Amino acid sequence: MLKVFLVEDERVIREGLRDNIPWEQYGYRFIGEASDGEMALPMIRKLKPDVLITDIKMPFMDGLSLSEMVKEEFPRTKIIIISGYDDFEYARRAIVAGVDQYLLKPITRAALRNVLLEIKEKIEQDMEQKDYQTRFQDEMQEFEQFSLRRFFEKILDGKLSVKEIYEEAAKLSLQIDAPCYNLLLFSFYEKENQTSGTDQNFFLRRQDEIFHYFLRHPQYILFRLNVNSYGVLIKSEEAQMEKLAENGLDHIRRVCIPEESRISWYVAVGEVVERLSMLPQCYLQASHYFAYRFVMPGTHILTEKTLSEYLSVQEEKGMDNVDFLQMDPEIIRDFLFRGNENEIHDFAESYFANIRHALKSLMFRGYVFFNIRVAVVTFLESFGAEQDGYLEEIKQRAQMVHDNEEELYEYFISMLQTAMRIRDQINNYQGNKLFKKALDYIDEHFDQESLSLSLVAEQTGMSPNYLSTVFSQNMQKTFIEYVTEKRIEKAKKLLRQTDKPSGEIAREVGYRDSHYFSFVFRKLQGCNPREYRAERK
Repeated sequence: MLKVFLVEDERVIREGLRDNIPWEQYGYRFIGEASDGEMALPMIRKLKPDVLITDIKMPFMDGLSLSEMVKEEFPRTKIIIISGYDDFEYARRAIVAGVDQYLLKPITRAALRNVLLEIKEKIEQDMEQKDYQTRFQDEMQEFEQFSLRRFFEKILDGKLSVKEIYEEAAKLSLQIDAPCYNLLLFSFYEKENQTSGTDQNFFLRRQDEIFHYFLRHPQYILFRLNVNSYGVLIKSEEAQMEKLAENGLDHIRRVCIPEESRISWYVAVGEVVERLSMLPQCYLQASHYFAYRFVMPGTHILTEKTLSEYLSVQEEKGMDNVDFLQMDPEIIRDFLFRGNENEIHDFAESYFANIRHALKSLMFRGYVFFNIRVAVVTFLESFGAEQDGYLEEIKQRAQMVHDNEEELYEYFISMLQTAMRIRDQINNYQGNKLFKKALDYIDEHFDQESLSLSLVAEQTGMSPNYLSTVFSQNMQKTFIEYVTEKRIEKAKKLLRQTDKPSGEIAREVGYRDSHYFSFVFRKLQGCNPREYRAERK
């Protein structure tokens, strides 16, 4: 029920309205009263009524002054002025103050009833429109995230001038101007064989918990790097940058540390820069730290400090102190599975940092050579690659290595590049088959209300996260955009070729709520279904 508050200095009229109007019958709950505006204002601030009924002439603070203050603080509150003065000037001032209705005394129950019902209908329409707008924005948010990802890809690759950065940011309604910047990169994913049969949404809830923190604070801009990794642009005054970075790290810690048995997580922090044009340098630095997550699995926060400490320990080691656990072929296989081409050199450097002190030994270099080859071949076999497609190439790569550390390093780089190229070829082939299957399923079921990204992912054997990313990359639009466009195109055809009412058409194209269907139709076509049909006929 809507809340109503009454302000009237004449006690008889105030009590008469309070006691003789069947408020609940009209859809209202009477929550309070006052004899003048001065007494009413603090009560209104506390109770926040949906509708304010106030006399226009009162001592201490009149109804118009009260209305102006209420409208300024609570613009959604509807105001009904009651007055014994049929005066144009009063009416004009009431309009300026944002009053919704103007009633003359004596007030009849029928007149007040009509006004209350009319305002109730308007409030419900406003709330409905707001709900539709929120729902529509939620559905389109995926597209915004895709656009954001493309925007940051171009910034971090150095493909945009400062002028172009500001122009692109304006299109995305991003406030990107600040005295200083930094980047925080993080990755988190469920460990294998950890999915709980009773709690399938566990990981998504943890993910949302992390996302919402950064989305709530304007000093952060969250964007996606790839399927499992995200970036946060931190922008603020120089004095606040360290605190903002630490606050972001603390939040990720609080979410992930209690769930470490089920979640793998890593965060890297760059160094503060003062110009947008320096963000590519900041990104290269943060990415360099981030690549060490494969060789430092027990270190979740990767910064210049943690990296320096790690490297200093490695330098002090001798041949007899090589940690062979850090040479586990699984480290290379994990990188080939989760890493990307841009990280190859940083990963290779991080891997060699652990063993460089021992590479003077010819025997040890042979062991490293063999270890790299076994890891790559094992990965490719597990990935389903045909041996004819890679064994000869790997044999040729081996001929690069003769008798020094530099050649071994270049061999490692080339082997990673070969494995990753074959991986991506297989992924693209398999992904294209799965993606076509997903498109076919959507084209067959887009007119069903139950259709969702999760359902399509389940039907095609992909994760929702992966399907969302692949869909955006292949179609240059999001899943929701694609489905909505197909639904509206079918609705337009039915409006042109049949006399079916719009409510029936809404159900036929996948909208149970005909009002929301009309809202979306108007958003995309600039007119409602009835107007569209009239124009075409």
